[in-house]
Amino acid sequence: MKRLSVYVSFLALATAAMATAQTPAPAAAAPAGPTKVAVIAFQAAVAQTNEFQRDLADLQKKYAPKSAQLKSLNDEIENLTKQLQAPNAQLSDADRVTKTRTLEEKKKQLERDNQDAQSDFQTDMQKTINTVAGKVGQVMTDYAEKNGFTLVLDAGDQQSTAVLYAVPSTDITKAVIDAYNQKSGIPAPPAADAPTPAPAK
Repeated sequence: MKRLSVYVSFLALATAAMATAQTPAPAAAAPAGPTKVAVIAFQAAVAQTNEFQRDLADLQKKYAPKSAQLKSLNDEIENLTKQLQAPNAQLSDADRVTKTRTLEEKKKQLERDNQDAQSDFQTDMQKTINTVAGKVGQVMTDYAEKNGFTLVLDAGDQQSTAVLYAVPSTDITKAVIDAYNQKSGIPAPPAADAPTPAPAK
């Protein structure tokens, strides 16, 4: 049976939410002269900042009790299903009807609770991404201006990117991440603070 959990995939949720995150406002018109182009994987830059990693770990902790609750309910459903499907189950007709009704009620409850949890998590994730993305965008703009870049292209969005090739030296993703981490003063969270979600069955 497929396991339903609020920890379906934090990374997938983060990527989906980041697709609609606020992007930095267009910069002022560049002065005339040679064009100096840079590329950045903007979504990756946001996701790899210490601030976002810290906030993501906080969200995981916040929703851990709900995830455990959903897992417990899912386990109950699996146990009831096994009881009803057991070839040698000694169940009276009344017991079978009762267990079947209970199973259907728990399935509906799990579906409702899971949808609510996913909606709440995505709302919190969207707020987190928008907050960090706005600040990363400003740091990116400052970095580009200080280093004489007249155009910065987002090479990270695989669905809409127009960047088919770029010399590695033009990629400012890591530089912007480092600049942002230094400006924020937030240290990298310990790896243990970001547990890997359990795979779905």
